[in-house]
Amino acid sequence: MSMSDSDSSSYVSDCKSFKLISRERLLHEMLRSTKTGDSKSTWKVLIMDKLTVKIMSHSCKMTDITDEGVSLVEDIYKRRQPLPSMDAIYFIQPTRENVIMCLSDMSGRTPLYRKAFIFFSSSISRELVMDIKKDSKVLSRLGALRELNLEYFPIDSQGFVTNNERALQELFGDEENNYRGVTCLNVMAKRIATVFASLREFPSVRFRAAKSLDATTMTTFRDLIPTKLAAGVWDCLMRYKKSIPNFPQTETCELLILDRSVDQIAPVIHEWTYDAMCHDLLNMEGNKYVHEVPGKSDGPLERKEVLLEDHDPIWLELRHAHIADASERLHEKMTNFVSKNKAAQIQHGSKGSGDMSTKDIQKMVQALPQYSEQIDKLSLHIEIAGKINRTIRESGLRELGQLEQDLVFGDATTKDVIKFFTTKEDITHENKLRLLMILASIYPEKFEGEKGLNLMKLAKLTEEDMSVVHNLRMLGGQPVANKSVKSAFGLKFEIHKKKRAARKERPGEEEKWQLSRFYPIIEEIIENLTRNELSKEDYPCLNDPSPSYHGSPFSGPVNQNPHSMRSRRTPTWARPRGSEDGYSSDSVIRHASSDFRRVGQRIFVFIVGGATRSELRVCHKLTEKLKREIILGSSSIDDPSQFITKLKMITTHELSLDDIQI
Repeated sequence: MSMSDSDSSSYVSDCKSFKLISRERLLHEMLRSTKTGDSKSTWKVLIMDKLTVKIMSHSCKMTDITDEGVSLVEDIYKRRQPLPSMDAIYFIQPTRENVIMCLSDMSGRTPLYRKAFIFFSSSISRELVMDIKKDSKVLSRLGALRELNLEYFPIDSQGFVTNNERALQELFGDEENNYRGVTCLNVMAKRIATVFASLREFPSVRFRAAKSLDATTMTTFRDLIPTKLAAGVWDCLMRYKKSIPNFPQTETCELLILDRSVDQIAPVIHEWTYDAMCHDLLNMEGNKYVHEVPGKSDGPLERKEVLLEDHDPIWLELRHAHIADASERLHEKMTNFVSKNKAAQIQHGSKGSGDMSTKDIQKMVQALPQYSEQIDKLSLHIEIAGKINRTIRESGLRELGQLEQDLVFGDATTKDVIKFFTTKEDITHENKLRLLMILASIYPEKFEGEKGLNLMKLAKLTEEDMSVVHNLRMLGGQPVANKSVKSAFGLKFEIHKKKRAARKERPGEEEKWQLSRFYPIIEEIIENLTRNELSKEDYPCLNDPSPSYHGSPFSGPVNQNPHSMRSRRTPTWARPRGSEDGYSSDSVIRHASSDFRRVGQRIFVFIVGGATRSELRVCHKLTEKLKREIILGSSSIDDPSQFITKLKMITTHELSLDDIQI
C-alpha cells in the first residue's frame, strides 16, 4: 500500500497523445495495477462519485473497463449490495464525505467488499489520511491508497476542461462577494495541476497581467483572475515536485493562463467549420448527435445516437474544414466509394455514376450489407451536412456571416448593422443578439445611454437580452497580442478612425472562403509566444526558467531537455485527401498510435470562463504549423447559445441576505 502518486511512469511515452496518456493512466495505472497477489484473477467493482464518473467516461468506454476486470460500476452515494467475495476499486475525489463512505463500507465485522483499492483524483489532506489510518481493520483491508492526480476531462486529443461550468458567474459576477470566486479558482488550479501530474510535465507559468496596476486605479478581483489562478497552479506544482516520483525538477513546457476577456468575439461569431456548425446549429448534447434510421423489417423510424468524436475517421478529416468544402468532399467520397466497388456498380446496373444524385447513391449502396460500416458513416455525415446547409439557407446565415466578418475586419460600421436590421426582419432573436454583441466588442461607446436603448428597440430585443451585452462589456477590453505595436500615433489614429477593426488581415493566410477570415486572438498570442515576442509586461512569467531550460524559453523545435521532447500525431484531417480507406475505428486507433513525430516542447493555453471550438481548431492548426503540440484547456467549452446563457446569469445586483456569510 502506498500513499503517494503512483510511481509507475511507464504510461509516459514520447509516442502518445495527450488524450491517450489520460486513458492509459486510468486503465493501466489504476485498474490494471489492482491485479496483484490474490486479487489477480478476481472480478472487481468500480465505485465512483459524480465527478470521477465523468472523468472516466471522457477517456474510456465501458468495454475498456470490462477488459480490465471490472464487472460492476457503482455510485458511491447510492445504496449498494454487499459483495464480500469481491474486491472494490474506489476512484473518488478526496473529500471528507467520500472518505466517510469508504470507511463505512470497509469497517466492522462484515465489510461490503473483501478488499479496497482507493485512488484519489487529486491530493488528499493529511487530516483525512490520518482518519483512514486510525481504523486498523480498514487499514488491513486496503490493497492501495494512492493519489492518482487526474481530475480533468479530455475533450479532444489536444483539449481538456476542468468542469467549472459556473466560472463566468462566480468569477465575473458580484465584486462584493469573492468567496465563490476564490473557491472556484482553487478548484480550477488543482485540476489544471493534475494535467501536469499526468504528463509528468513541469511548466514555466505565464499569465495575463492585470490591466490597471498603477497608483491611480484600483485593481479589482476580475483583473487579477489569471494572476491568482497562476499562483494556485504554481502552489500545486511545488507540492508535486516533492511528492511525485520522477516529476521533473526543471521546466519542460510552457503554460499561458488567460481569461475570457482576451477575446469577446470568438464565443459568439459564426464559425463556419463543420465541427462548429454541428454544435451551433444542430442542438447537440456535447458530442452526441441524434438522428432517425429505418426500423427493422420496414418498421417505423428509430432514434439512434452517435458520437462525433476521434474514433470516426470522417469526422477527424472534415471537422475543421469549411462546411462548403466538407459537403463537396463528402459527395466525392460517396461517388468514389461506389465507383471503386464492382458490387456497387453491378447493383446500380448500367446507370453511370456521373448521373447519380447523392440520394440515388445512398439508396443503392444501403442494399449492400458488406459495406454497412463504411456507408453508415458516409450516410450519417451526408445527412448532417445536408441539415446544416438547409439551416444556413433558411436562416439567411451567409449574409449575416459576411456582415460579422466585415465588422471584425473594419469593413462595416454601426450603420451597416442598422441597415441589416431594417431590411432583414426574419433574422432569429439569437442571431440579432450575437450581432449586437460583436458590435459592442468593437464599438462599446455605441451602447452607452440612449444609443444602447435605440439599438435594442431596433433589434426588438428585451432588457434581459441587453443585460447580456452589458455583461459582455464587463469582461473588459480586448488585449493587444503584441504591445510593441502601440504608439501615441496609433492611439490617436484609432480615436478618429470611423471604421474600427478588431482583427487585421494576416499576410500569407489567405482563406479560400470569405466567411472564414476571422481568427481567434489566441492564434496571434501563441505565435508571438513561440517567437519570444509576447510582451513580458502584459504576460509576465511566474517562475524565471532555470538556465537548463532549453537555452531560450521560446526556442521552438530546438530542444536540449530530454523531458520536453514530445511527439505529435499528424491529425487525420491534415493528411492527403487521396486516401479513401481506413473507415473502421480500428484503423483510426492504428493510425493514432503509429503516426507520431518528434517535435518541440508542449504549449498549454488555459482560458478561464470557457473556450470555443474555433480556439480548439487553432491549437490543431498551430501544432501543425509550429511543430509543437498546443494543448487548450478551459473551465468549459461553450457553444454560442451556452455562452449567452452563462452571460445572462452573471449577477451585478446588490447583495441579498443569501449572499451574506454569517
